Amino acid sequence: MTALLLLFFLLVLAAGCSCLFRKDGFRGRLVFVSGCSGLLRKSSFPGRPFHGPRVYPFVGSVFSLWKNRGRLLEWYSEMLVESPTQTIVVGRLGGGRTVVTANPANVEHILRTKFENYPKGEPFTAILHDLLGRGIFNADGDGWKMQRRVASYEFNTRSLRSFIVQVVEEVTDRLLPLLREASETSRCLDLQDVLQRFAFDNICKVAFGVDPACLDGSLPVFKFARAFDVATDLCARRAAAPVSLVWKLKRVLNVGSERRLARAVEVVNEFAMDVIRKRRKEMGCGNGKQDLLSRLMALANRPHLTAIMGAGHLSHEFLRDSIVSFILAGRDTTSAALTWFFWLLCSHPHVEHTIRRETARLVGVRGAGDADASAGQHHDPPVVFTYEQLQQMNYLHASLCEAMRLYPPVPFDSKHALQDDLLPDGTFVTRGDRVTYHPYAMGRMRTIWGPDCLEFKPERWLNENGLYAPRNPFMFAVFQGGVRVCLGKEMAFIQMKYIVASVISNFSLCPVDTHRTPKCISSLTARMVGGFPVFVKTANSNNS
Repeated sequence: MTALLLLFFLLVLAAGCSCLFRKDGFRGRLVFVSGCSGLLRKSSFPGRPFHGPRVYPFVGSVFSLWKNRGRLLEWYSEMLVESPTQTIVVGRLGGGRTVVTANPANVEHILRTKFENYPKGEPFTAILHDLLGRGIFNADGDGWKMQRRVASYEFNTRSLRSFIVQVVEEVTDRLLPLLREASETSRCLDLQDVLQRFAFDNICKVAFGVDPACLDGSLPVFKFARAFDVATDLCARRAAAPVSLVWKLKRVLNVGSERRLARAVEVVNEFAMDVIRKRRKEMGCGNGKQDLLSRLMALANRPHLTAIMGAGHLSHEFLRDSIVSFILAGRDTTSAALTWFFWLLCSHPHVEHTIRRETARLVGVRGAGDADASAGQHHDPPVVFTYEQLQQMNYLHASLCEAMRLYPPVPFDSKHALQDDLLPDGTFVTRGDRVTYHPYAMGRMRTIWGPDCLEFKPERWLNENGLYAPRNPFMFAVFQGGVRVCLGKEMAFIQMKYIVASVISNFSLCPVDTHRTPKCISSLTARMVGGFPVFVKTANSNNS
C-alpha cells in the first residue's frame, strides 16, 4: 500500500512539473496553480461556471474517471445530459482540462467557425502516432490538406459507380453464400466479425488493388484483424489515461500494454508494407493501376513530400501511414455502424418489414404486397441494385442514420485548443485544453431530438412525402462537419445500403441471446463487446 501511495505521489508530482515547465512558461504555471486551487471552485476562468465531475487539487477528476472507467461513454453522456449547457469540464492530473460538449452550436464552432484554433494537436496525435503515424486521420496543416486533396479523387460520382461493382462482387460471391450456408446448417455466426471481414476485403480491393479474401472459406482467424483490434483498443486506452506519463513510461520500458501495442503495430505494419512491395513490383512490370494507392505512391515520389510531412519522414512511412488510416476508416467504421444497425433491427421487426418492402418495390422483381412471402428464395439469383435504386432507398437511409444517431461509429472525437477561446454556450477554453465533442451523448439529448430521443425511430428522418430529410450536420456529427467533413460519407452509405438491402431481401437475423443488451467497447470505433452472435434464417421461413 505504501508503495502504491508513493507511486501515485510521484505521478502527481511529475504531472505538476510537466505543467510548470511547459514551453509556454507562465501559462503552464498558471494552469497548474488553477488545478491546485481554483478548480475546486468550479469557476477559475472567464465565462460561465462549468459543470462536470468533482475536481480536486493536483489530481483533477481522476477519482471519478477511475470509478467509471468501465462505462466512460455512459458516464460522459449522463453528465452532458444533466448539464444546462450540454458541456462539462473534466480536470486532468496536474491541472489540465478536458472540455467535453454535446452542444450543436459548440460543435459547429469547433469544426467550422474556429476550425484553425482546434487542430488534432500534438498531445492527441502522439496517442495515435504508433498506429496511424501522420496519416490523414492523425495529421494537421499542410500534411492533412495534401492527403485530403489526393483522396478526394476517389469519391466522385464516377468512382462511386465503379465502387458498387466491387460491393456487388463481394456481396454476391462471398457474403450471401456465407449467410446461406449458415442458414442451411443452423451455424451461429458472429455478425460483427463477418462485417469487419467484408469491409476489410472491400477497402483493400478498392483502394489498394489487393484481395485478402478474409470472407472466403472456413473463416480462420486473420492475424491482421486481431492485431488491428488490439492496436486500436490500446490506443484508445492511452487517450483515456489520466496522465500521458504513465503510458509513455511503459512505452520506454516496453512493458505491459505498450509492449502488446508494439507487437500489434508490428503485425499491422507488416501487412501494409507487403501491400506496398507488391504494388511496386507490379509497377516495375508495367502493370500500373489507377486507384488510391497509385495516387499516393506518385505523391510519395515527389521531392516536396519531406517539406510537407516533416524531415525524416520517408516515402514508405508515408504510404504505410496512409494505408493503415484508410483501413481504419473503411473497415472499422462501416462494420461498427452495421453491427449496431442489425442489432436494432432484430428488436424492431416493423422497420425490417418496411425496408424489405421498399427494396422490393424499387427493383420491381415482385409485388410489394408479397415481398415477405417470396423474399429469400435461395434458388433465385441475387438481385443486383443499381446506383439509382440505392439513392432512392429513403427509408433505409433514414434507418441507417437513426442507428448511427444512437450508436455512432466514432463515439467521440478530440481536438486541441491553440489559443484561448469562448464557446457559444459561454464555456471558456484555455490554450492547451483538450476539447472533445461527443456524438454518442448528442444522440441521447432531449434538447436535440425530443422526448423520444432514446427510441429507434427512422421516421424522424423523413419529411411528409416520405423522403429522406437531412439534419444539421452539427446536430448529427457522425461524419464530422465543416472543413474536415468525411470524404467517404457517400461511399459508406452506398456500401451499407447495398449490404442491408441484399441481406434483408434474402434473410432474417436472430440474436443468439435475445435478452442481451450489448455494450460498446471503449475504443477508437464503437465495436460491440463480445461480438454479435446470430442465427441466420431465410426471410420466407422466418415469416411463415
